[in-house]
Amino acid sequence: MTTSAPADRMPLPAALKALSDLRTSEIVVTTMGAAREWVKLSQHPHDFVLVPSSMGQAPAMGLGMALARPRQKVIVCNGDGSMLMNLGVLVSITAAAPKNLMLVVFENGVYEVTGQQPTPGSAPAREDRTDVDYAGMARSAGFSQVHTFDSLADWSRDLPELLKTEGPVFVVLKIEPMEHAVGPRSPGPGVERVRQFRAALAES
Repeated sequence: MTTSAPADRMPLPAALKALSDLRTSEIVVTTMGAAREWVKLSQHPHDFVLVPSSMGQAPAMGLGMALARPRQKVIVCNGDGSMLMNLGVLVSITAAAPKNLMLVVFENGVYEVTGQQPTPGSAPAREDRTDVDYAGMARSAGFSQVHTFDSLADWSRDLPELLKTEGPVFVVLKIEPMEHAVGPRSPGPGVERVRQFRAALAES
């Protein structure tokens, strides 16, 4: 089953490129579709590609990194399907309230790599035919910095200031589903990638 995206959404690769173009020394944690596209843009030693992974665990990992590295910005790139797998982490994040954490949710409304089935949070899968309000969930969980973008131009314009904003910050990006998308692949053996990542952080 496939679904058509509303016109007011941005392409995933372009949304990630806007971030990649501005990224300096920040830790960036990616998973699922975001991981697949991010590795085409960045080979930074502070990238952590969470593949293979359990869906929903990237924000928890990012929270741990932010607490362990309070002077370094941590950006987590998470899909809406993954966000639904672990909504409780929103409360954990605001309880700890790391000022250096930004959680970006790429909302395309589908489980992309398994055939674009609608997520339970998207209008086609819901009796009321309305999308779940991820930004509203974040506010209810205690985030004070919550931002939603459906325009690439607006996202690119506001991103420099968001990267300087004290967190935790929650961002929703309305994203076009990618037809015929394949699953993310690990860029190398997991144990070796973790070793290299730890070494890079130790040197920074």
